Amino acid sequence: MSSIPYISAEHVEDRLSWKAVGDAMIEGHKLARADIDDVLFKHGSDALLSRAAWIKGAGIGVKSATLFPENLNRVPKMPSIHAVFTLFDDTTGVPTAIIDGILVTKWKTAGDSVLGARLLARPDSKVLTIVGAGAVSESLIDAYREIFPKLERIVIWNRTYAKAQDLAARKNVEACEDLEEALGLADIVSSATMSVDPVLRGDWIKPGTHVDMIGAYSPDMREADDVLIKKGSLFVDARETTIHDIGELIIPIKNGVITENDVKGDLYDLCNAGKGRSSNDEITLYKNGGGAHLDLMTALYIKKMAE
Repeated sequence: MSSIPYISAEHVEDRLSWKAVGDAMIEGHKLARADIDDVLFKHGSDALLSRAAWIKGAGIGVKSATLFPENLNRVPKMPSIHAVFTLFDDTTGVPTAIIDGILVTKWKTAGDSVLGARLLARPDSKVLTIVGAGAVSESLIDAYREIFPKLERIVIWNRTYAKAQDLAARKNVEACEDLEEALGLADIVSSATMSVDPVLRGDWIKPGTHVDMIGAYSPDMREADDVLIKKGSLFVDARETTIHDIGELIIPIKNGVITENDVKGDLYDLCNAGKGRSSNDEITLYKNGGGAHLDLMTALYIKKMAE
């Protein structure tokens, strides 16, 4: 067997686009529904997470990531997260590529969110508010700029205002210190925080807004309050990775605020002519919960562009 290529950001990232990764996800969702599963090992604060997916007719992939928080205290300092994605041929099982897992995650995460906005937000949206100022937010600025070229303003809010100012200066956008003001301006809200308690209040969201929720990933985390979850039309990227796994939905379902039936669709529905936004005044909510199948769709696109 010939050597398996390793694909890094330096090899391929200048050839990637947010529209194309979204197109790859649309095509991937027109195939058979993916088999997905996760395996998590923990030793104290250290962890290994492997996320696997198999899409018949497309490929098989496993993303394995390690989290070692103490790496940040080493001398010299090391990144706390390392990841690789291994891609296999769906017909023979032969490994076909190893891809930088951080690269796959970057393009999968923001690509997932901006695809949701392509399918649900008003095309004439003029103002984007991004809640949070981490690495994901930086990718979101680039992704939304490409997919919504008519945006006139991008506003950043962060709990630590100096971080919002720093990101705004680097990306030539605005920083806002008042969250209520930042949300009230928005036609699209994209939230990528580590919040456990809701930061997105339904009373602050105007009619017609699309709300993209990325941050919450565990059963105790949520970004939207009950008012927003109840008043918006709720969509998710994948039912399998959100309804029973993430506090954004678990908590309001448990408390009787909504039911599972209030989830109007996921990407398998939306990419196959399912109904999305129904009016200009409708508030649409999109929960980005991720999933190994989205990593696989992204990895297949990255490999194609590397070739």
